[in-house]
Amino acid sequence: MSYLPRWIILTLDMLVVSFCALMTFKMLAEMDKNFIHTGLIPFIVGAYLLFNLFFFWLFRTYSGIIRHSSFIDAVKIFIALFLTLLFLVITNYACLLLNGHKLFMNAGLFINFIFSFCGLFLYRIVVKQTFEIYFSGRQSNDLIRALIYGSDANAISVANALKSEKPLRFRIVGFVDKQNQNSSKRILNLPILNLSKRIPVIMRSIEAEALIIADKSLTKDEKLTLVDECLEYNYKVYTVPLISDWEDRKEISQKVKNFQIQDLLERKPIVLDNKSISSQIHNKTVLITGAAGSIGSEITRQVINFNPKRVIMLDQAETPLHHLTLEISKLFPQAKTTSIIGDIRNRPSMERVFSKYRPDVVYHAAAYKHVPLMEENPAQAIFVNVMGTKNITDLSCEYNVESFVMVSTDKAVNPSNVMGASKRIAEKYVQSLHCRLLNNTTDCRTKFITTRFGNVLGSNGSVVPLFTEQIAKGGPVTITHPEIIRYFMTIPEACQLVLEAGAMGRGGEIYIFDMGKPVKIIDLANKMIRLAGFTPDKEIKIEIVGLRPGEKLYEELLNDSAKTLPTHHEKIMIAQEVYDDSEVASEQIGELIAIAHEHCDNDRIVTKMKVIVPEFKSMNSDFASLDKVVGPN
Repeated sequence: MSYLPRWIILTLDMLVVSFCALMTFKMLAEMDKNFIHTGLIPFIVGAYLLFNLFFFWLFRTYSGIIRHSSFIDAVKIFIALFLTLLFLVITNYACLLLNGHKLFMNAGLFINFIFSFCGLFLYRIVVKQTFEIYFSGRQSNDLIRALIYGSDANAISVANALKSEKPLRFRIVGFVDKQNQNSSKRILNLPILNLSKRIPVIMRSIEAEALIIADKSLTKDEKLTLVDECLEYNYKVYTVPLISDWEDRKEISQKVKNFQIQDLLERKPIVLDNKSISSQIHNKTVLITGAAGSIGSEITRQVINFNPKRVIMLDQAETPLHHLTLEISKLFPQAKTTSIIGDIRNRPSMERVFSKYRPDVVYHAAAYKHVPLMEENPAQAIFVNVMGTKNITDLSCEYNVESFVMVSTDKAVNPSNVMGASKRIAEKYVQSLHCRLLNNTTDCRTKFITTRFGNVLGSNGSVVPLFTEQIAKGGPVTITHPEIIRYFMTIPEACQLVLEAGAMGRGGEIYIFDMGKPVKIIDLANKMIRLAGFTPDKEIKIEIVGLRPGEKLYEELLNDSAKTLPTHHEKIMIAQEVYDDSEVASEQIGELIAIAHEHCDNDRIVTKMKVIVPEFKSMNSDFASLDKVVGPN
């Protein structure tokens, strides 16, 4: 049901105060008292209406939705009417001093103030109650019976809003509060229950189907406990933002949303060394390759916050880059950005970019990342992940880029697939340039830094959006193995650490990130199904489809022989890995690129990759037979 336009509400308010003034006039007339100076009625009526109209406009008493009226609306009306009273009294005494007579009877003004306040507020209450009575009698069997966790002002406001929203989505059956010790208390004629028992027991006792968490004082662990308990018994769980953060009151129930898996895996906020990052980025030209991807686009957003001179957004994907360009222009209208459709495999094209814009900092996020596809197309993995990286690093040297930061992956560690091995080879090439710098065999002064982390939540093609899509279609949810585990972090968190590592790096480091606790993928699938309101293996099936070519049961962040050194940031460590001979590594990588160009023989390409990366052992892949050809390390 739509809401009345504001001008109609303002008109109704003006009619109410006019009627109240008339009532005051009649009442005082019967007492042989004159409310107003009868000789100046047009002027007096005009002043009275003008003052009311001005203060109604000033305090926007008409902007609220009548059926959702609250104490805040009463306060606005009171202040507007009180100031009207005050200005009319001041006008009254001014006329007395200037003309020797008053316009109004002061007692009459006070009586009119009381009448007007009662009239304006009471008609709002009548409308509100009428709506509640009207809709409460309608069919409510389809409504979700919800218990609200919390009983503070925010929880009460949420309950009020949900009870008033039309059409209804929830039927609020009560509140539960960890602070409440007296279960006889009530709010909005609803019981406040205490936590003497587990949440599922309380919900069963009042036949609740869902829990809406509106208590913002809960710690993360308390929230996770509540969610786990509810999901265990197939109760729905919702979260709602602070009501003060709501932009408007339209579609109120839509602000009550299902918990997302990101909410359950979120970790402590990262504390960044903003001063150090700013010194690297502020007033600098920054080039971001793969800018339209999940990681590249978030790096772009975060870099712009540090006021660079210009951000060059480079990607070969036209549509995603167009969307990013529109988003950045809307979110950061003052930022100077340039969007370039380009392919990092095309060195002449990339050289034109470096020559024209002379970047100071490069974040290299462009890469092919899908394991099964790269198993089928190893040459393309070499062209993009190895040759593309080589092009960007070489040009960074030639054009005196201050800092080059490469985004790598945990799949580069003891790789079991072509994609991971190609990223490890790219790491080796970046390290070889740093070794040349140390050995004074090059004029390059660029700091080369590598960052390595695991899966990010919500990235394009990753497991979380895949599961979300499968659940939305009714299943089945497919996982490759019941024992497979992965590390996860959010995209913003990963990109924050990339910026931090880039700022702290002196060159040559491989930074690895604290990925938290590993997550069993089958547990992730079960939890996502329950969060969506379904029962695993009943309403949504889970299918085991077998490991994909090149897929591991678990990922690592370090080689078997590597160790870590701490940094000043608790979530960032330095991997101590043995450097290859820079000349040999560079020569072998050149040979690999030549083989990929000259031959369509995948076995020959992968064999050369295994020579360069001896720890590369193919799993669940046709290339596993090549491990015997290459031989032990």
